[in-house]
Amino acid sequence: MAKEDLLTLDGQIDEILPDGRFGVMLENEHRIIAYTAGKMRKFRIRSVVGDRVRVEMTPYDLSKGRIVFRERGPGGGPPGKRKGVVRR
Repeated sequence: MAKEDLLTLDGQIDEILPDGRFGVMLENEHRIIAYTAGKMRKFRIRSVVGDRVRVEMTPYDLSKGRIVFRERGPGGGPPGKRKGVVRR
């Protein structure tokens, strides 16, 4: 197994923790602590309890992971016009 190999698993957010971390229950019934990937932070993709997510994990530490994708839930259509944002 190469050093760059990552495990990609699906799960559901079940708890929001401090410092931008989340408790995620994976499909195989394991619970891990995950943080959002840089692109998700850059584009301000918000995650809430109950969201289905895709998590990348390293095979060296199976208790932590990085959230790389959040699936859109029902009623999560395209965002409307943002209010209070001033572009310069």
